[in-house]
Amino acid sequence: MSFSSDTRAELCRAPLQKHCCALAEAYGILLFCNQFASDGIRVVTSSPELAERLPRLFKKAFGFFFDSVSETDIKGKYSFYLTEPEHVAQVFSAYGYDAGGTLAHHINLGMLEENCCKASFLRGAFLAGGSLTDPQKSYHLEFVTDHYSVSRELFSFLLELGFAPKDAARGGNYIVYFKQSEAIEDFLTLIGAPLAAMDIMNAKVEKDMRNAVNRRVNCDSANADKIVSAAAEQLHAIRRIEETTGLEDLPEKLYETALLRIANPEASLTDLAALAIPPVSKSCMGHRIRKLMELAGC
Repeated sequence: MSFSSDTRAELCRAPLQKHCCALAEAYGILLFCNQFASDGIRVVTSSPELAERLPRLFKKAFGFFFDSVSETDIKGKYSFYLTEPEHVAQVFSAYGYDAGGTLAHHINLGMLEENCCKASFLRGAFLAGGSLTDPQKSYHLEFVTDHYSVSRELFSFLLELGFAPKDAARGGNYIVYFKQSEAIEDFLTLIGAPLAAMDIMNAKVEKDMRNAVNRRVNCDSANADKIVSAAAEQLHAIRRIEETTGLEDLPEKLYETALLRIANPEASLTDLAALAIPPVSKSCMGHRIRKLMELAGC
């Protein structure tokens, strides 16, 4: 199963308790389902968990089950239908719509005054029209609808709840989405998927740790390259002194430093300072090395 499917399965385990919340969740599903019109309602899903939840949800919300249900087809999808005029009219009436007229899809905010109903509505909207990428790859949660007014009202609704969504158009559909991991975590927690939110948090921690390790490795590698390059320059300078005036004519401390570098061609300045007899400070060793470089004309 995908991460999005796992999240949908977790949401479907939310208990159906209050009638108002069942109405709100069903409302979110209807606004993002395949068909919500006066001549019939059709909800199609490939989620077995949502297929199991839908009949119970509609029974809780409206007092009746779907008029017909088709089992999984070759594409692994379930289809639920409301075709009886009285059932369609009852659903429309529950949300303040006129079943006898043309339905203009929009969000009736009067149905979502309680905080529990707001969360339930968003859960339904995600179940029917939402998706979520694997946090190991990227952070992205989105809602897709072909109704512009629904996308704009959902965008405003999320803003009122303290979120900062983005929007876009894609292939004739309208997208409302999040890309910030913290926003996705908060949203999933709100709608009843704390385990999915925790998975995103854990994925982020793992990514941060991997990035920190990679930065450290890259930094260590860069430092090692600098040490090797500096040591090569110092050895070149010492060879020049040896070929011109000879190392034996150097002052005692510089002579010892030259021999120490020759014996430890890959050692850092700190290591050379510790290897000196007696040991000296890093700044002292650096001073001696600079004197050797100056004498060599480097």
